[in-house]
Amino acid sequence: MDLVPALEEPLQQPLKSVLGPATAKVMAEHLGLLTVGDLLHHYPRRYEERGQLTHLADLPLDEHVTVVAQVADARLHTFASAKAPRGKGQRLEVTITDGSGRLQLVFFGHGVHKPHKELLPGTRAMFAGKVSVFNRRLQLAHPAYELLRGNPDDPNDPDEAVETWAGALIPIYPATAKLESWKIGKALQTVLPTAQEAVDPLPDSLRQGRGLVPLPEALLKIHRPHTKADIEDARARLKWDEAFVLQVALARRRHAETQLPAVPRRPSPDGLLSAFDARLPFTLTDGQQRVSREIFDDLATDHPMHRLLQGEVGSGKTMVALRAMLAVVDAGGQAAMLAPTEVLAQQHHRSIVEMMGELAEGGMLGGAEQATKVVLLTGSMGAAARRHALLDLTTGEAGIVIGTHALIEDKVQFHDLGLVVVDEQHRFGVEQRDALRGKGKQPPHLLVMTATPIPRTVAMTVFGDLETSVLDQLPAGRSPIASHVVPAADKPHFLARAWERVREEVGNGHQAYVVCPRIGDEEDDPKKAGKKKSPEDEAEKRPPLAVLDVADQLSKGPLSGLTVEVLHGRMHPDDKDAVMRRFAAGETGVLVATTVIEVGVNVPNATAMVIMDADRFGVSQLHQLRGRVGRGSAPGLCLLVTEMPEASAARQRLNAVASTLDGFELSRIDLEQRREGDVLGQAQSGARTSLRMLAVIEDEEIIAQAREEAAAVVAKDPELTHLPALRTALDALLDEEREQYLEKG
Repeated sequence: MDLVPALEEPLQQPLKSVLGPATAKVMAEHLGLLTVGDLLHHYPRRYEERGQLTHLADLPLDEHVTVVAQVADARLHTFASAKAPRGKGQRLEVTITDGSGRLQLVFFGHGVHKPHKELLPGTRAMFAGKVSVFNRRLQLAHPAYELLRGNPDDPNDPDEAVETWAGALIPIYPATAKLESWKIGKALQTVLPTAQEAVDPLPDSLRQGRGLVPLPEALLKIHRPHTKADIEDARARLKWDEAFVLQVALARRRHAETQLPAVPRRPSPDGLLSAFDARLPFTLTDGQQRVSREIFDDLATDHPMHRLLQGEVGSGKTMVALRAMLAVVDAGGQAAMLAPTEVLAQQHHRSIVEMMGELAEGGMLGGAEQATKVVLLTGSMGAAARRHALLDLTTGEAGIVIGTHALIEDKVQFHDLGLVVVDEQHRFGVEQRDALRGKGKQPPHLLVMTATPIPRTVAMTVFGDLETSVLDQLPAGRSPIASHVVPAADKPHFLARAWERVREEVGNGHQAYVVCPRIGDEEDDPKKAGKKKSPEDEAEKRPPLAVLDVADQLSKGPLSGLTVEVLHGRMHPDDKDAVMRRFAAGETGVLVATTVIEVGVNVPNATAMVIMDADRFGVSQLHQLRGRVGRGSAPGLCLLVTEMPEASAARQRLNAVASTLDGFELSRIDLEQRREGDVLGQAQSGARTSLRMLAVIEDEEIIAQAREEAAAVVAKDPELTHLPALRTALDALLDEEREQYLEKG
């Protein structure tokens, strides 16, 4: 329903009708900008002040950067090469400075003539290119540049290039190799007058109450600020837009959920759950009891529960989820648990059957009176076992089913599906969760579990349609984990000591994991193989260490005499299961694996973990992996092996992981380093993240306030009938893909 047909027209104009077709094509293909409105919302990454230069010392490697700097020195070298055997090859080396550091620019061949004439010492210009390393120094090869002629302090010395950047602040835009920042700036110059037509999505009362500038003014100030105060005004306003529109989308989702019917599921007083609790050999932690109460309250309502359960690795989430499943079975329903991998599904099935004992033997001799059946359903099961499991689900004989995405195939029918538990949600496609949900007579209750701690604001932004429960204390009997960085290149004897530590652990009757980023049986890419590389290149671009190679080297070398086995995702499921069983039974001393062991693998006797090429993993992934040790009474040890130099960002990341076991603290560090595009990109089903200005960590307060305002607006007017401009902004945010994503929640 188009509530505002004419309002957004000027901003909906395709860029190709306003800019040249070539520029519009690059903007569409490389930056995802299609309309005038898209370009107006492509904000500067930062601003250069003409009198103040960038810190060249802080440039990130392998990224496209734009810097404003002054030429300190320019030298033309002539050399012999295959193409120019008589010494006619030319290379121009230009050194630029910003007062804090120096950066080398290099031009070759025919590309040297123009810069040789223009880039004279003392010249100021904007330079754009990809930062690389040559001879251990940062450089830009063949950068594009735009001269900044004229003197900004002399009103009688006008200059076209400088005038383009009205005011003293030069906006630097997120750019690409095909389109430099200043070209984006010139394109914006063309469309900026259209900003006056921008329709304001914020209700007037909210905008005035919060003291925010109108949207057209904010767009003008963000692209052409005269003062730093202009930038602050614009940012404050644009952050509110993003936070508010997203929170309205989520508030409408939550509102719609409360309108859906669901069957209330209350456990019977002396049923399966009571029998299970009575046989537990330990008491639940306060956190487990609190979270269980929150879940049971939700299950007792007549609209579907939508809850996110987050807890540190080993905080007892599976126990909480199992008790919720037993409560639903008590109430006559069935519960399904969805795991992202077969290894994990089998592991969950084993541990749940063990925890339940005779309560998992419904319909069998020796089964308890209140017992139910717990079945496993995965893609690699034999036909007969599969038929049997499917029959148990259809008849209702099986109260609990644990499986991979095989659970959501058309053939799988439930007797009465009451609860869906999704483990490690971020690995599970939205469509898959939705398909499973459609198998209930009425929408089943949904519990999503994650062991990746999520800061509160990310939870509000990414999972804003789910209520959140947090388990933040570890059960008694868990051991601390000591973590250390092993700098293999600087101090090779540290690596030798790491393998000695593994031998000591195994000698004391424990077991160890060695984790590698790659399997090692991949075909080498012939295109890459042909290129000669410099030694620096070799170190930078060496392929990640592989399971098969490392296992072979260890069993012949530092760990010879120990039982070393491998585990990775491309093994046959039966082989994987056999390896895991031998490791769990203590028959294997060292398991060399990929990240298949990242979630859910529970071997309390494993005390040591060595992560090879640890810099190739993300912070939260390292934290997840580390959580596989220290699960028993003996202390855990995690060694992060890296060849990255002391000063690199990768080393700082590893030092952060080694310095704290607090997953929430690490997820903040992770987000600050990666920015939230990754996080939201995953959550928004691959759609371009809608957050360009809002930083979910820094802007915690704005997000919390926007959530309150959004809930109030939606409670009063769920269809936004009286707020057509907000409705339009929502439609722009929720293009079809995102709308479906939220629909499926």
